[in-house]
Amino acid sequence: MQSIFQILMLLLDIVWFFIIAHVIMSWLINFQVLNLRQQVVGQIWYGLNRVLEPIYGPIRRLLPPMGGLDLAPLIVLVGVYAIRIVLINNAYAFY
Repeated sequence: MQSIFQILMLLLDIVWFFIIAHVIMSWLINFQVLNLRQQVVGQIWYGLNRVLEPIYGPIRRLLPPMGGLDLAPLIVLVGVYAIRIVLINNAYAFY
């Protein structure tokens, strides 16, 4: 059972990393530090969008329009952190 706990924690860490990478990359693209016409940058950007859009989509539908400010990544990060807290506090169930 300990391995299930470790696998869940690893998956949450991967989701956390993808979201942080997506947020930083969106800032760099918006400030024109990165260019989507570069093949590698475009592939990474569209890949991250395809992975994270199913997570962001339902949250974006629930949030009111914020005038160009997207709070979906922040809410997902808070959710991932909350799941980590719940798993860590109930880790005894996995041992």
